[in-house]
Amino acid sequence: MSSLSLLLLFCGGLVTGTVGALLGIGGGLFLVPFLVLVVGVPMHQAVATSLIAVIATSSAAAAVNVERGLVNVRLGMVLEIATVFGAIVGALVAHGIDERRLSKIFAVIMLAVALLMWYRLRRPERAAGIQPRGRLSGTYFDDAVNAVVPYGVRRIRETLGISLFAGTISGLLGVGGGIFKVPAMHLISGVPMKVATATSNFMIGVTAAASAFLYFAHGNINPVLSSSAVLGVFLGSMAGIVLAKRIQGRTMTILFIIVLIVVSIQMFTR
Repeated sequence: MSSLSLLLLFCGGLVTGTVGALLGIGGGLFLVPFLVLVVGVPMHQAVATSLIAVIATSSAAAAVNVERGLVNVRLGMVLEIATVFGAIVGALVAHGIDERRLSKIFAVIMLAVALLMWYRLRRPERAAGIQPRGRLSGTYFDDAVNAVVPYGVRRIRETLGISLFAGTISGLLGVGGGIFKVPAMHLISGVPMKVATATSNFMIGVTAAASAFLYFAHGNINPVLSSSAVLGVFLGSMAGIVLAKRIQGRTMTILFIIVLIVVSIQMFTR
């Protein structure tokens, strides 16, 4: 692999790590298309590299977010039971699907996420929290209002079902699963968005690790490829944590939707 390709990998990892840590999605949603369309990496190898990068994103973001008290560790561990099982199933199924079909599945998933985000952008924001009760409830300090915010967790069974699906998508496409878990925790279980994002970052590393070893067994992990991407992703993740306090969510959401739609079209017509 040329030096230019390694530099592209590092830059791509830097950007995807920043966005991944900022939104709690791990960055695989952007890294896989980047590896396939820009660097020319085969789809299965791109997914494997993305899973390794997701572990790096989770490690960087979770360490800071847990210390800040944003992560609901109990909720994350409960949801991770379903997510890890789904990730293993997804990784096993992935090698029975050819690369063209896998690319089209990836494109459809990204377009669906873009439409969901557009719907949420147009929909008036409702209060996420509910009266704290139960073992999964918690509190966090919100820098924006300079106050401790209590919240409760509801409808855990529905969120568990979506976590199972998110894990399957993670193992199949290397996207970390946060694209489904964050909306599920926020809209279904009533978890505040900041906590949902931080908890997703805490979870996605475990999810990715559950399926990454299966890709390794099939020889899809390239150490040189992975190390370059992971270095960029790790540094980008630290930048994403800093930006999370400053950047406006609406602006990032609009950019996110545009990138999703463009990459989705490119992947589907590839």
